[in-house]
Amino acid sequence: MTADTEILKVEIEGTIATLTMNRPAKRNAMCDALLDAIDAFFSHPPKGVRVVILTGTAGHYCSGLDLSEHVARDAEGTMRHSRNWHGVMDKIQFSGLPVISAMFGAVIGGGLELAAATHVRIAEPSTMFQLPEGMRGIFVGGGASVRIGRILGADRMCEMMLTGRKYNAAEGLDLGLAHYAVNEGEAMDLARKLAAKIAKNATLSNYMMIQAISRISDMSKSDGLFMESMCAAVSQTSEDAGEGLKAFLEKRAPVFR
Repeated sequence: MTADTEILKVEIEGTIATLTMNRPAKRNAMCDALLDAIDAFFSHPPKGVRVVILTGTAGHYCSGLDLSEHVARDAEGTMRHSRNWHGVMDKIQFSGLPVISAMFGAVIGGGLELAAATHVRIAEPSTMFQLPEGMRGIFVGGGASVRIGRILGADRMCEMMLTGRKYNAAEGLDLGLAHYAVNEGEAMDLARKLAAKIAKNATLSNYMMIQAISRISDMSKSDGLFMESMCAAVSQTSEDAGEGLKAFLEKRAPVFR
């Protein structure tokens, strides 16, 4: 099944959905309409989809906020706009669907915030990571100070924003901005392979990993350990856990619900 809109292409093959940001003339810069289209997908994912691949077109992932469509807002309007971004990024991170970013070209500003909300990130050699807000006289507003700050650490993120420093794919891999670095043209191939692998996992365990791990990192040690035990208790007493153990003993691949 394929559905095309002006700015977002949605392709579904079996249990895997591929979302392609489609603003080639803008290097897939994020506008409100594109953000709304992504929001709509993750608010009501098609039935049967178990993994999502998020990518761009025409050589770029996402070059950040489309400044040519900038709307002058007062402080309250700006805060509300930022909080809307936060809501969409939270839906991507916590929808319960594993999301893989296949990245190339610009992964800048809001594009990096978008990628940081996904769970698996693959970078081709052309990938360039940057937070240029300092050079624009603004501050990040789509969640970078939390998500990217946790990946890089506050000190390195501050330097990145102050200087407008750019990181390539290899450097991004070392820093954790990417989990995989591949050759040119190979990001989607690996994304599809990983998506197929992840889709075979039990949906409950995928859901718990997505929902629990980042939240546990916000907790105290004792609270985090308690939450881990709760997740273990629920998952290990599920029907899928029984199938996983049976499949292991029978030396076959498990068939989860």
